[in-house]
Amino acid sequence: MSRWAYYLSANDGTEVRGTIMADITTLAVIFPLSITLHNIEEALWLPKWSQHASRFQKPISKNEFHFAVIVITLLAYLATCFFMYFPEERIFSFVFAGFLGAMIFNAVFPHLAATIALRKYAPGTITGVFLMIPVCILLLNHMVNSGTINVYEIVLSTIGVGIPMVVSIPVLFWAGRILIRYD
Repeated sequence: MSRWAYYLSANDGTEVRGTIMADITTLAVIFPLSITLHNIEEALWLPKWSQHASRFQKPISKNEFHFAVIVITLLAYLATCFFMYFPEERIFSFVFAGFLGAMIFNAVFPHLAATIALRKYAPGTITGVFLMIPVCILLLNHMVNSGTINVYEIVLSTIGVGIPMVVSIPVLFWAGRILIRYD
């Protein structure tokens, strides 16, 4: 459980003090909301950006990208739900932590790296750096402090989720090219 102190001032000038209790399974709901905002930013601008950023991103169509980003977002929701509803199952803690770690990595490589290297904004950088990284670090820190997972397990989980995620992206692009036709 985490305790956050709060101070409120009443109309008469007196101060009210207290704490807000939150456990990690309650805070976990922040992750799917954050990844949704991040993926919306990407979905809106990345396909067009990719047409001029060949050094970092092979040009992709909206169909390809939207399909892939929807599948990955749904998997993040699924990982979060399983973690929230079955917190005693270690495998779900590992998968959830792996998604968090993978999204931190995703914010830095390719988003921030592409923005710096190209000297041009790469879609997903703002939400990656200012939303995903802080939210994921907050949740991972909370998981470590609550004894849900340790740092070594976070690293292994990030690799265990991140590598299959990266490998699946070209497959998801291919599936989007085949299955989605709204361009």
